[in-house]
Amino acid sequence: MEKLTTIIVRFALEGIHRWTDAAAMEPDVAFLQFPHRHMFHFEVRKVVEHDDRDIEIILFKRAIMEYLIEKYGSPCDFDTKSCEMLAQEVADKFECLSVQCLEDDENGALITKMI
Repeated sequence: MEKLTTIIVRFALEGIHRWTDAAAMEPDVAFLQFPHRHMFHFEVRKVVEHDDRDIEIILFKRAIMEYLIEKYGSPCDFDTKSCEMLAQEVADKFECLSVQCLEDDENGALITKMI
């Protein structure tokens, strides 16, 4: 049986974002048009070629966190980026199988590459 091996990293970053069209699209959540804070929880999975640390997990996690902090600051100012957009950005930048991004570890998005 053929297998697919992935590494998994999880981390959280404090960030601020807003949904500029909130009032027009969903009046019940119009408050989301203003900058608001979340803890953005990420779970990232990346395919590896073998079972002996093809990629060092700790360094992979640090690289993703450093990328986001360098690009967006600390706390991260994601401006109008949604969880879907953030997950896609990380997936593209780090060639990931999947990236999950949740606001406050509750609601968010999962991007999965079709293989």
